[in-house]
Amino acid sequence: MDVARAAITAADDDQVGDHLEVIAEGERLVTHHFTCGLAGYRGWLWAVTVTRAPRSKQVTVCETVLLPGSDALLAPGWLPWEERLRPGDLGIGDLLPTAPDDERLTQGYLLSDDPGVDDETWELGLGRPRVMSKEGREDTAARWYEGDHGPNAPIAEAAPRTARCVSCGFMLMMAGSMRQAFGVCGNVYAPDDGRVVSLDHGCGAHSEIFMDVVPPVEELPTIYDDNAVESV
Repeated sequence: MDVARAAITAADDDQVGDHLEVIAEGERLVTHHFTCGLAGYRGWLWAVTVTRAPRSKQVTVCETVLLPGSDALLAPGWLPWEERLRPGDLGIGDLLPTAPDDERLTQGYLLSDDPGVDDETWELGLGRPRVMSKEGREDTAARWYEGDHGPNAPIAEAAPRTARCVSCGFMLMMAGSMRQAFGVCGNVYAPDDGRVVSLDHGCGAHSEIFMDVVPPVEELPTIYDDNAVESV
């Protein structure tokens, strides 16, 4: 143990703490663990591996390394850039390149020479280099449906069961296949105004919510009896 400690205290004795354990790695090969005193390395261990030749009393240091302990402070695991990106990370002026093989997209088609045909086919995505693929649309629909504008949102669950977006006059229908499940809220007083909502979403600003208004107390006109004379 003394030889192992000396191997790491040669530079600075304050960097090495208490001896923690010794681990047998093999025949005449052991590793000593010491606590680390280096600033910023809380929970790390000094590991010094030593050995000796057969029938020899001379101990040889094989290696000295710093190893993280069970409660060591470690940097998060490395992730590729495309896996680190999260919704909302894109800021003003940022550019987000899309991979050529992005599974959310598929190839579009060229425009024709007929303006009338172009008007009809633009809705289908013709004329754009790429359009959303089936996988991309399904992923988008699932994200919208399971998010804050779907049927399980707290505001939807708190609304009356009849106050669903599908029957609301403020619902603006979408084009394409998404119209089967989603629309856009157009009620300026609703929290979802201007956002895509599922047809079974709901809130208290539904167009068909009516409340019984209690009529005010009827006030009778004041009557003055000018013909009566009060005697004192």
